[in-house]
Amino acid sequence: MARRANSSIESEVFERQAVICRAFAHPKRLQLLDILGRGERRVFELQKALDISKANLSQHLAILKAAGVVTARRDGRDVRCSLTLPEVKRACHLIHAVLRSQIRRQRKFES
Repeated sequence: MARRANSSIESEVFERQAVICRAFAHPKRLQLLDILGRGERRVFELQKALDISKANLSQHLAILKAAGVVTARRDGRDVRCSLTLPEVKRACHLIHAVLRSQIRRQRKFES
């Protein structure tokens, strides 16, 4: 019984991982996560930093919120966004570091 429960949990983890990976599958969303990794930001600050329309930012935020990695709260007239968990920041930084290392190695062999 315990083995079946663990298998069920692992299956759910992989399903959720796939949802998050799909949500991360856009450069602007990755930039957005990087900015939010530095702390809560107002929507207009995110829009300016990413140089995208309000509608486009709204779509990206909706995808990240649906994946459970970003949250938004109203503060008077402002909407403020933040990461739901600090682990999201660490995961993004780890992937970023792996890719930076990969690119450096690739360029080293090309020279």
